[in-house]
Amino acid sequence: MRMFASLLLHRDLVWQMTKREVVGRYRGSLFGVAWSLFHPLLMLGVYTFIFSGVFKSRWPEAPAADGTTDFAVVLFSGMVIHTLFAECVNRAPGLVLAHPNYVKKVVFPLEVLPFVTLGSAMFHLAASLLVLLAGLLVSSLGLQPSALLFPLVLAPFLVLTMGVCWLLAATGVYLRDLGHAVGVATTILLFLSPVFYSASSLPDEWAWLIRLNPLTFIIEQSRDVLVWGHAPHWPGLLAYTVASLMVAQLGFGWFQKARRGFADVL
Repeated sequence: MRMFASLLLHRDLVWQMTKREVVGRYRGSLFGVAWSLFHPLLMLGVYTFIFSGVFKSRWPEAPAADGTTDFAVVLFSGMVIHTLFAECVNRAPGLVLAHPNYVKKVVFPLEVLPFVTLGSAMFHLAASLLVLLAGLLVSSLGLQPSALLFPLVLAPFLVLTMGVCWLLAATGVYLRDLGHAVGVATTILLFLSPVFYSASSLPDEWAWLIRLNPLTFIIEQSRDVLVWGHAPHWPGLLAYTVASLMVAQLGFGWFQKARRGFADVL
């Protein structure tokens, strides 16, 4: 429970640092924080043009085979999950390295740094979800009441992401090449996840590889509740939650153990 207690104890610090990071990212730009909406909106427009206009792609499960925006909306629902994971994981190896003063001169709860990164990523996720819901409204798919269950699907995925971030943040202090390797890994993970295709359309010899991807289950469950109007697969979600807690415990334990040498290395 220490990893959750740390968040509760330092919630004000996490909130202030998250707000500063979000505002600082857009400081000096003409449209400011509005870019958090413009970016996913532009990407959704690009997806619609490329896949529906150029390639004439259609999603197998889509009820309306002739919808011009259905494919792009379904694709975007998977992309927002991968984007959240990639934004957190790509930054994780450099989190401690970017704040050497917190390690050397200040008594600072270093374990909250991944929470700040996750908070910033969730802000952009919220903006992307607004665009996704707008896209569903103008598509033939429509809004589904089951979308209210999306937080239940997302919660274990956030726990898993935190565990990976703690693991990478601690290891990145000692292994500086990790940041470059993680960037390549998240790009590969994009194509090994059912973002641009349906997992049900994969041949049997490759399906097992995609199923091993920790993003696959959450992407499919997110589409079920947001797009198709289905309830989550509760047994699978329970098993995923247990696995996520184990990964979080492993990552947090490694971070707490490895932090004893941060000052010496930095």
